[in-house]
Amino acid sequence: MSHQTVIVLDFGGQYNQLIARRVRECGVYCEVKPYTTPLEQLKAMKPIGFIFTGGPNSVYDEKAPHVDPAIFELGVPVLGICYGCQLMAHTLGGQVTAAQEDTAREYGKTETYYDTTCKLFKGLPEQGISWMSHGDYMAKVPEGFALTARTDACPNVAIADEKRGFYGVQYHPEVNHTQHGVDMIRNFLYEVCGATGDWTMEDYKNTAIRDIREKVGDGKVLLALSGGVDSSVAAALLAEAVGKQLTCVFVDHGLMRKNEGDEVEAAFARWDINFVRVDAETRFLLKLAGEAEPERKRKIIGEEFIRVFEEEAKKIGRVDYLVQGTIYPDVIESGAGDAAVIKSHHNVGGLPDYVDFKEIIEPLRLLFKDEVRQLGRELGLPEYLVMRQPFPGPGLAIRVIGDLTKEKLDTLRDADAIYREEIAAAGEDKNINQYFAVLTNTRSVGVMGDGRTYDYTLALRAVTTSDFMTADWARIPYDVLDRISTRIVNEVKGINRIVYDITSKPPATIEWE
Repeated sequence: MSHQTVIVLDFGGQYNQLIARRVRECGVYCEVKPYTTPLEQLKAMKPIGFIFTGGPNSVYDEKAPHVDPAIFELGVPVLGICYGCQLMAHTLGGQVTAAQEDTAREYGKTETYYDTTCKLFKGLPEQGISWMSHGDYMAKVPEGFALTARTDACPNVAIADEKRGFYGVQYHPEVNHTQHGVDMIRNFLYEVCGATGDWTMEDYKNTAIRDIREKVGDGKVLLALSGGVDSSVAAALLAEAVGKQLTCVFVDHGLMRKNEGDEVEAAFARWDINFVRVDAETRFLLKLAGEAEPERKRKIIGEEFIRVFEEEAKKIGRVDYLVQGTIYPDVIESGAGDAAVIKSHHNVGGLPDYVDFKEIIEPLRLLFKDEVRQLGRELGLPEYLVMRQPFPGPGLAIRVIGDLTKEKLDTLRDADAIYREEIAAAGEDKNINQYFAVLTNTRSVGVMGDGRTYDYTLALRAVTTSDFMTADWARIPYDVLDRISTRIVNEVKGINRIVYDITSKPPATIEWE
C-alpha cells in the first residue's frame, strides 16, 4: 500500500529529524534524504511536497550545500526552513548576505507578526513568538515572492510565492518554542500540498510486518532483548511477523539496574517466543577492567555483545538475521550526513565483516521514542512496558564514571534503586521522562558519626522531554531531593555526597558519558 510522501531534505541542521517527527505527527508519511540525493531518485518517490531543513552553513559560501535548481521546476510545493529558506531565495534569484548589527541577525524567542491571508498562516493568530537562529539575511527576495511575516528587526521573516507553492521561513516552526509552529507545518501539508493524512502508526506496523516477512522468508532471526522499550517493541513486532523463527537473547551483562534481570525474564515469560538468558557478567567485567574512557567502554560492550550473539547463534544453528532496536535519536547522535557525531551507540553502524549473520534488521530506525511507544500499544504490549524509562545499551557502564568494578556497580545499583523508589513514591515519575543516578569518580571528605570519610559523590539526573532530542532538567521538589539524599547517604555504603545536575540538553547530553 502506497502513501502520500513528503521528502525532508537534510542540510545538516540540529532540528532536521524533529521536522520529520512533526510531519508524521500530522498524519503524513515522510522520509529524510540527504541534500545530495539525485533529483531522479527524489522524483521517483512521487512526493507531494519538499521541506528544506536548516543547516550551519551560509548559502553564499563556495562549499555550502545546494540543490539541483530543477527541483523548483517539478511543480511540487517547497517549504524552506532557516537555511532552507535562504537557499530557496538564493537559488531563485534573491540575495542573501551576512546580517549587519542593525538588520536581521536574530537568535532565540522573537515576537513575530504574520500575514494570515497566506496559506501557511491560515487560521492562526496574527502575532506570536517564533524561535530564531540565523546570522544571515535575505537582502533581496526572488521575483514573485511576497513578504508574509516580519519582526521588529527583520521585514522578511517569511516569504511566499503562493502561485508556485514555495514558502520560506527564517525561524524554526518545528520546535516547541515557536507558537503554532506545528499548525504552520500542518497548513503546508494540508492547505498547500493537499495531504489527506493517510499515515498512522497502525499503517507503520502493518507495513513493517509485511516488509519483515518479505525480507526474512523462512530464515531464522536473533534479537537482543534488554527489556527496555525499544528492544521490547522490536521483539513484539518480530514475533508478530515471524513467530517461532525468532529467538530473543537477553544478555545479562551485569550492567543492569537492581533486580532488572529477573524482572525482564518475568515480563517476557508470557510471550510465545524463544527466550534465552545469558549470564555474562564476569565476561563483560573482565573485558572492561581498568577502562575509564567512555567511548572505549561503548565499543568494548558493543563488540562483546556481538561475540555473545555469535555464540548463541551457533548454539541455535542457522541464524540469518540479527535484529536491533535502533531508533532515530541513536542514528542522529552517531552522526548522519553532515550532522556531528555526539556519541557512538553500540547498536548503530552495522556488523564487522566476520560476524556470522547475513544482515541486520532495524525495524524502529525511523521512529522517535514517543512513536516507538505508540507502536508498542498498537502491538498490544502492556502499558508498564511501553512506558518503561529509557536505559542505554551499555547500561550502568556509562553511569559509573571512570573504571568499572563490581563493587562500584553494586553501589550505584543500590543508590539508583532508592532514587527511583522515592521519585515514584512522590508521584514525580509522572512528570519526569528520565531519571537516574551517576556514580562519579570524584571522592571528597565527609563526616559520618564521629569519623572522617573519603567516599564517592553521587550525581542525580532527571529531565523532562517530548522527543529526547532536547531536554530540560526536572524541577524536583526540595523535600523529595532531601529524602533521596538522606536515604542514599545513610543506606548506601561508599557515598557521602549527593549533587543534582541542573543542565539542559543542549548543551549537555542526557547521559553523562
